[in-house]
Amino acid sequence: MFERCVTDMYAIFQGIRGCKRSGMTAETKHLEVVLDTHVESVNLAEEMCIRVAEASGFGEDECYRIGMAVREGVINAFHYGNQEKPEKKIHLSIDLSTEQMVIHVMDEGKGFKLVDVPDPLAEENLLSTSGRGIFLMKAFMDEFDVVAGRTGGAEIIMAKKLPLPGSPATNGNNPASRTDAAPHQEA
Repeated sequence: MFERCVTDMYAIFQGIRGCKRSGMTAETKHLEVVLDTHVESVNLAEEMCIRVAEASGFGEDECYRIGMAVREGVINAFHYGNQEKPEKKIHLSIDLSTEQMVIHVMDEGKGFKLVDVPDPLAEENLLSTSGRGIFLMKAFMDEFDVVAGRTGGAEIIMAKKLPLPGSPATNGNNPASRTDAAPHQEA
């Protein structure tokens, strides 16, 4: 199953790669997959989103941040939402527009309210492990929210603005970011 999903995703990524920001149509590209509640789904979801981010022009650091945010979201869906019950599913979708990449992670649990998650930076919570994933997702993404999902569980929605063409964040394509480029000297 895992290998088939990865193979199918490569075909989709190739299609996304062909519509880099400059040639992307105004319509949003949508990718959706339903994952089993297994530990392996965490890696698959992370890899899928990293590949879409790379194809969209995000640099290595931003791809890492996006991947880590997705990883945390899927781990939360797996552990807290679906309570590791294999009969439940994790729903992952990516919407890619000319402006941003929006990622949805939805579980089939009971849901939760973001205000009920303890602040991991509060002194009384420093040694607690609860809330750190939410903290990281908020830190790594431009937008973050949790809403009631159509499955009855929680739906995490996180977005990252696409890098501008030629910006230093575009996978090292900016000549100024190359380490082999000669330094500029004024006359």
